Amino acid sequence: MAKTVGDMTSKPDLGRRRFLTAATSVVGVAVIGAAVVPMVESLEPTAAETASASTTVNLAPIEPGMQLTVPWQKKPVIIVNRTPELLATLAEVATQGRLKDPDCAVPQQPPYCKNVYRSRKPQWLVMVRICTHLCCIPHYRPEKASVTPWWLGGFHCPCHGSMYDVSGRVLKGSPAPHNMAIPEYDFDKDGTSITITDMYPKAHVC
Repeated sequence: MAKTVGDMTSKPDLGRRRFLTAATSVVGVAVIGAAVVPMVESLEPTAAETASASTTVNLAPIEPGMQLTVPWQKKPVIIVNRTPELLATLAEVATQGRLKDPDCAVPQQPPYCKNVYRSRKPQWLVMVRICTHLCCIPHYRPEKASVTPWWLGGFHCPCHGSMYDVSGRVLKGSPAPHNMAIPEYDFDKDGTSITITDMYPKAHVC
């Protein structure tokens, strides 16, 4: 008797099917794992980024009246050694009523820098050198009358005309809405260097 089609069909090999399914699953997990590991690693900070989280700067080379700009967390931070003459302009510009936020009411600085100097020590200004208007880099212009006839010294952004005093307080008439940001920092025990540690959480750049 001739065999029917049904008779010629062999029974499925269930053991072999289970093995192939398991093997395919293992390969799939391995592929996914290989893709996830680089992704997770890409989210981890690199050694360079970890090292740049804080920056220590030696203040000795910065002579009175001079400034030094250093990179920190992909931001330029300016450090100015202010002379008594520059410090005297802070009260003068406030008396003239030229400041938008003379008392630093907007939290653009840590509480310990909420003063006329916007600093831990009057002599030293440590500030993120970014205009709060459109993130331009203002020029340091300490010379009187170097920007306008009434200019007492400070920072001028030539891109859109924003002006700040030598504490980074924004002047009226500037498109910039706020004072420039002050990062968190500490002096060493001898006062010969500073370590910039973090951005003050409430401050914003632009």
